[in-house]
Amino acid sequence: MNVGIVDYEGGNLASVAKAVEHLGFRPHISDKAEVLLDCDRVIFPGVGAAGATMEALRQANLVELLQTGLEKANIPCLGICIGIQVLFEHSEEDDVDTLGIFKGQVKRFPVSSDLKVPHIGWNQVEFKDLDQPLMEGMKNGDHFYFVNSFYVEPEDSSIVLGETVYGDLRFTSMVRGRNWTASQFHLEKSGPSGLRLLNNFLNA
Repeated sequence: MNVGIVDYEGGNLASVAKAVEHLGFRPHISDKAEVLLDCDRVIFPGVGAAGATMEALRQANLVELLQTGLEKANIPCLGICIGIQVLFEHSEEDDVDTLGIFKGQVKRFPVSSDLKVPHIGWNQVEFKDLDQPLMEGMKNGDHFYFVNSFYVEPEDSSIVLGETVYGDLRFTSMVRGRNWTASQFHLEKSGPSGLRLLNNFLNA
C-alpha cells in the first residue's frame, strides 16, 4: 500500500514516514497533487504554525485537494497535530482562515498560573466510540504524546472521537468525519498505542 505524506515545508515528515515504513507500508512524501491522488491513504502530519502552514498549502496548490479532491477520490486521510487544526474554519494562531472541512474554531489554551502553555508531554485520551475497526486494541485512558498551544473546538459534537483533560479544560483531541480522521496528539511519537492506532488507520 502506498501512503502519501503531505509535504507542506513543516517538520516531522521524516518521523511519520519512518513510522509508516516500520508498519510495512510505502511512504511517499510529496507536495504534488497527482502523487497524493495516486496513494491509498494520505497523512497530513504536523509541526508548525497555522499561518505558515496555510501559506505553504496555497503555494503548492494543495488547498482544493485537501478540501474536496481526496474525498472525491475516496482516499482516507489522517491529520496529526497542525493536521487536525487546519481542518477547521479559523485559527486564533496567526488569526488565519483554515481549510473549513469541519465547522469550528481553533483556540489558544487559556493562560493560568497552574496551566503550562504549550501543553507538552504524555496525556490520556478518552475515546467516544471503541466499537469500530479504527479503535481495535485501544482503550480509554491510553496515553499519547502532545505538543500544542492550541486546541480545536468543533461545532458538531458527532465528529468528536476523543477528548483529553488539561488543567480544568476538557478539549477535543481526536475527530472523525467525511474522509478524515485526525488527532491533536502525535501518533508517531506515542509508542505502542500510537503505532497501533496508526496501523489501524492504514488497514481500515
